[in-house]
Amino acid sequence: MTKRTVTLIEGDGIGPEICDSVVRVFEAAGVPIQWEKAIAGLGAIEASGQGVPQETLESIKRNGVALKGPTTTPIAGGHKSVNVTIRKALELYANVRLAKSMPAVETRFQNVDVLIVRENIEDTYAGIEHYQTANVAQCLKLITRQGCEAVIRYTFEEAKKLGRKRVTCVHKANIHKITDGLWLQVFREVAAEYPEIAADDIIVDNCCMQLVARPEQFDVLVLPNLYGDIVSDLCAGIVGGLGVAPGGNIGKSCAVFEAVHGSAPDIAGMGLANPTAILISSIQMLQHMGYIGYAEAIEKAMVAALSSGAKTRDLGGTASTTEYTDAIIANLSPVTQTEPVATTAAMDAKPLSKASMSSWDCVGLDVFVHHDGLPSMPQQIGNFTLRLMSNRGTKVWPGPTPDILLVDHYRCRYVSDAPISRQEALGVLTELTAQQVEWLHVELLWNDAGEAKYTKAQGE
Repeated sequence: MTKRTVTLIEGDGIGPEICDSVVRVFEAAGVPIQWEKAIAGLGAIEASGQGVPQETLESIKRNGVALKGPTTTPIAGGHKSVNVTIRKALELYANVRLAKSMPAVETRFQNVDVLIVRENIEDTYAGIEHYQTANVAQCLKLITRQGCEAVIRYTFEEAKKLGRKRVTCVHKANIHKITDGLWLQVFREVAAEYPEIAADDIIVDNCCMQLVARPEQFDVLVLPNLYGDIVSDLCAGIVGGLGVAPGGNIGKSCAVFEAVHGSAPDIAGMGLANPTAILISSIQMLQHMGYIGYAEAIEKAMVAALSSGAKTRDLGGTASTTEYTDAIIANLSPVTQTEPVATTAAMDAKPLSKASMSSWDCVGLDVFVHHDGLPSMPQQIGNFTLRLMSNRGTKVWPGPTPDILLVDHYRCRYVSDAPISRQEALGVLTELTAQQVEWLHVELLWNDAGEAKYTKAQGE
């Protein structure tokens, strides 16, 4: 059988020890892969001055798959996070975490088996932030149709491949009606293409409550970046913590699988490290590659070893890293399904859709201004009428100003009765500038066949 080459980044601290466990287990199971070692983390900084050398990125691109141990990023010195660098450089758009009950890990819950898929690039994590005034900071929450579709389609493809029955979309579309509304809309569109898989949705706060009350009710969760970051760690806590939490980062042409815990330099080289998390990550890697038979065999052997009492110290046992690995190898059964299952990259399963603005009309603009106290704005500028002013999202004009905290940042909405051009919108800014209004930035207001593509103010 032809062997696949996989990049192996051992990392720092206990990384080499736990990666060696994976290498030994794979060799014993006869997994048809060969390893190509690369470096990242503190060792890479000491050797080359870079946390992720270009040679490491090229190895991952060349092989398409990597397994990564925990790495250390110095707190000082200006070095970027190794994990973030790899995700951004390789456009790894889906973060995949498995929360599954383990026989040797005592928690308040049993029979938990939840796959959590998190969008990994966009949302507030795009990092587009500005001070608007000395008292007001703003972060842009970017949700794109293509970004949503890529990660949601990946989720359904993965659910189908793994035989999972239900995908739940997590959102806050009751509040973030446009951004999370787009996320939910795309979810429903993609879900319709997978009738064999049940699909539903849940608001993120209710999801968190349900997870700590009855987590066994969930099968697969797909979430935008911010909610996914929080909920995936919550799910890890339900099954025993980050020490048993695997992680995968999936892109169109590359995937990197890793243990999400730290490098634990204080116990490095002492034989105390628990390789469970990276072993489960390697199982996810095999599933991603289509080696379902090998993945199942290794998972069953690990569960059998834990059930027999072979546990490392952090799980309440006495086994060393080597002894625990030996127990897993001793419980391996012959692999019956050795040929890889055909897999389809999510972004190649179907071309990503692209909506058009051809039917949209620009009907006005929101002008954000700096002013202490309610500003005196012109109520008419040409064909534009001032319809409202808001402060922190709450309408403060027209009508009586509510008794709320007012900050020095106001949204002033100018609307026309007919579609406008950008030149006409610019005329509003020209007039406001002439009247010495301290405008900060502008958002155009669009309608699509009479449907507003913008939100109302609270109280409007």
